[in-house]
Amino acid sequence: MTPESAFQPSKSLTGLHGVHLVSHSSFSFQDIKQNHDSNESSSGTGIVNIGINKRPIVQKVWHQRPACLRPIHCCHTGDKNFAETVVNVLTSLPFIALGLHAPRKNLNCKIYANSLIGVGVASSFYHASRGKLRKYLRWADYTMIATTTVCLSRAIRSENPKLLMAASAFFLPIQPLMVSAVHTGMMEVAFAKRAYEDPDLRKAHNVHKMSSLLGGALFIADDLLPQTPFLHAGWHIAAALGVSTCNKLLQ
Repeated sequence: MTPESAFQPSKSLTGLHGVHLVSHSSFSFQDIKQNHDSNESSSGTGIVNIGINKRPIVQKVWHQRPACLRPIHCCHTGDKNFAETVVNVLTSLPFIALGLHAPRKNLNCKIYANSLIGVGVASSFYHASRGKLRKYLRWADYTMIATTTVCLSRAIRSENPKLLMAASAFFLPIQPLMVSAVHTGMMEVAFAKRAYEDPDLRKAHNVHKMSSLLGGALFIADDLLPQTPFLHAGWHIAAALGVSTCNKLLQ
């Protein structure tokens, strides 16, 4: 028996006195069925829509996060030919030598010395790389440099605030340039104070100032003049010279 036949009037009751049969339209059943199906579909769609709508909200919040929480976007265009690649790799090796000869009188100095070796290794791998791997190695290069500045700041001043060190560790993988700037500034202040108190450090401090100014100029020129060859290698040399004076400071 179909649902439609159940609503048709029975012939056996036709003609009985006092009985008046009213035929039921099949549309009522169809309306009820359609309403039931629409309610089920609307409730199911509502649950799906809630799940779908949550995702765009999370994505929107993530995409609108502040710039300080965004990873760096590297735009270095060096290593345009084999000669420039070789020079950039060779000028990365002095950092390894400086790390091997850095003072290791305590744990903080040992960590700093090993981080210097890491800078030389990361820079060498980055400049020798090509393809999609290159952008990740560039990030590793920046992050390793920032790690070294934190380790140097710790080696010079072991009493650094814990909140500063925790913030540095948090921002290190996403904003290494900012971390490098903060801890480099702290190191410069400490170096200037000690050079003022100790005349034996003044010569090293003067060399450090000149190499830092030259390195900063070459770093900016490398971004402004990307087609000029060997600017990045020049920055490597200036930075290595500045790091060597920091080794004097730690001694």
